[in-house]
Amino acid sequence: MGEDTWLAERFEQQRPQLRAVAYRMLGSLTEAEDAVQETWLRLARTDTTEVDNLAAWLTTVVARVCLNTLRARASRREDPLDVRLPDPVVDVAEADPAHAAVLADSVGLALLVVLDTLTPTERLAFVLHDMFGVPFEEIGALVDRSPAAARQLASRARRRVRGQAPAPDPDLARQREVVTAFLAAAREGDFDGLVAVLHPDVVLRSDGGTARARHSTVLTGARVVAAQATTFGRFSPFARPVLVNGAAGVLVSAAGRPLSVMAFTVTGGRIAAIDVIADPERLAALDLGR
Repeated sequence: MGEDTWLAERFEQQRPQLRAVAYRMLGSLTEAEDAVQETWLRLARTDTTEVDNLAAWLTTVVARVCLNTLRARASRREDPLDVRLPDPVVDVAEADPAHAAVLADSVGLALLVVLDTLTPTERLAFVLHDMFGVPFEEIGALVDRSPAAARQLASRARRRVRGQAPAPDPDLARQREVVTAFLAAAREGDFDGLVAVLHPDVVLRSDGGTARARHSTVLTGARVVAAQATTFGRFSPFARPVLVNGAAGVLVSAAGRPLSVMAFTVTGGRIAAIDVIADPERLAALDLGR
């Protein structure tokens, strides 16, 4: 076996891990794939004879590529208040084995939304340490900080995540029950029923894409979200259950055309977050098994 073939095989073994790191860093499936491809190009240009741990080296490289992408994204963002939800991973039946590595240790849309509010270095420190166990010594070297400073970056990120992205209930069947109750109440215009299944501090985020006049919305509070939910209750007959990032979700479609993907974060038996993607361009790009 030639050196190039051996290196390519080793890289393919690490590809799922690299994709998982990149997706958590970027929240974009396309950009994650680009970061993984850039990592391969850098590997192909590198003399690996002095690389003791290829897996760790590749993780470091893909993280650095993602960090550069995040910094470039932050520099060109014009409206910090605009809502653009991360890319969802949608399974219309049972979870696709191909998604298993990307979504291992479930990473819901609500968590990715919070990660988008972090600075690039905070996000890197949190993702690498808390999700993949990379030591702070290595993280510090990546961002030109001491290990103690890297630890502080992760700590700040962790506090924000815990405060704004509650962990979903682990029982998927229970999640579905709550979502089904929400849809039934929306269909019937049952305002009190909606409030009953919503967390008092529920957040509804909707990304309709830039082509729409009112392309993004953020609403908070059970009564405010319940009032909004009654208006789209008419679409509930067109909703079918799906998995969105491994959690209970809904795909709304009509005449074979997807209208929206809804991701629910169910915590303590109530809905704490609803993330809706209704951008026609992004929906058309998703693999929805139609």
